[in-house]
Amino acid sequence: MTTLQIIIASTRPGRLGLPVAEWIHAAAVKHGGFDQVELVDLAEWNLPFMDEPNHPRLRRYEHQHTRDWSATIDRADAFLIVMPEYNYGYTAPLKNAIDYLAHEWAYKPVGLVSYGGVSAGTRAAQMIKQVLTTLKMTPIPEAVHIPFVAQFIDDGALRPNDTMESSAEAMLDELVHWTAALAPLRDRARQHAAG
Repeated sequence: MTTLQIIIASTRPGRLGLPVAEWIHAAAVKHGGFDQVELVDLAEWNLPFMDEPNHPRLRRYEHQHTRDWSATIDRADAFLIVMPEYNYGYTAPLKNAIDYLAHEWAYKPVGLVSYGGVSAGTRAAQMIKQVLTTLKMTPIPEAVHIPFVAQFIDDGALRPNDTMESSAEAMLDELVHWTAALAPLRDRARQHAAG
């Protein structure tokens, strides 16, 4: 049983990340490479700015929101991060959500779905990779980058073009391969965490 989680990195009112995430969620379900596909909306989680006194590598969480966040991320086998670009970088809520945990992220592949203006979020996507690899995650090269994203939103839904659809298909194919390849490492890490 494999679980793909789609993390929505934008939390601001009026965000375009939600229709982008809904589109890639539907594409992932249709693709069929994962048994479960879940949306993980950081706006709904509303995690406070990092408020745990212990280092995340210890997994000694004092707050229920952290324990709940840990359990959610722990059950995933792979991720898609739907992310805008803010001032050449990724969002503060995304970095905060990542920094809450450590081991829960390990040995899981990540596909990036970025969006923005002329750069299509590519600078933010490139910047987040060094954070992800530090946590033993594997960002895959295949990605979806959406330039001038507002032009693809119609009546609250994203209307993809052929390039976006073919990019999504290639990304999901590769994500399935990496999810399978990294499974032994995830299994060993989970057994170690269970004691």
